[in-house]
Amino acid sequence: MLVIGIAGGSGSGKTTVVNALREKLNKKVVVIPQDCYYKDSSDLSDEEKRKRNFDHPDSIEWELLCSHLKDLKEGKTVKQPLYSFISCTRSKTETTLVEPADVIIIEGILIFTCRELVEQMDIKIFVDADDDDRLMRVMSRDIKERGKNVDWVIERYSRTVKPMYLQFIEPSKRYADIIIPQGGHNKVAIDIICATIEKAFKEN
Repeated sequence: MLVIGIAGGSGSGKTTVVNALREKLNKKVVVIPQDCYYKDSSDLSDEEKRKRNFDHPDSIEWELLCSHLKDLKEGKTVKQPLYSFISCTRSKTETTLVEPADVIIIEGILIFTCRELVEQMDIKIFVDADDDDRLMRVMSRDIKERGKNVDWVIERYSRTVKPMYLQFIEPSKRYADIIIPQGGHNKVAIDIICATIEKAFKEN
């Protein structure tokens, strides 16, 4: 079993890299998104939710995420939370069953800021992309998938996304074993990563 961490700023192309690895690797792969572990905000008003900083490490329930990863590494099935970005709430009745796999991918903007989580990773990857490209992708995603408008996206990007990227996410790049420039469409880098993973399995 290999645990791979894939970090990078919002809109950098992490999901593209994850999907490429799932497609190319001749192994059973399971993905654990950091986004599922946002703390529940059901007790907050809409205005309070709007002001909440979802790009700060404190917004994630790291203890639960680390516990689930440890359980998966021990061969146990875990109940992954279901989180809605539209309502900013975690389901109190539904979860997703996640079973152990040959490759476990932990994906999220802040995963390299949690030392306990980083220490459980075998390969750490940082997906890098230009700020303008990331902003355009964030804007497209939040409008299409999360029901936001342009003004909301720009305000949030200026207030939390960019500052938190500079304070927490970009500095966490130093923990990466591999940095993928040009976002998630760098096919050469993805091929190299796949070869590295396959080699690791052969050596084990």
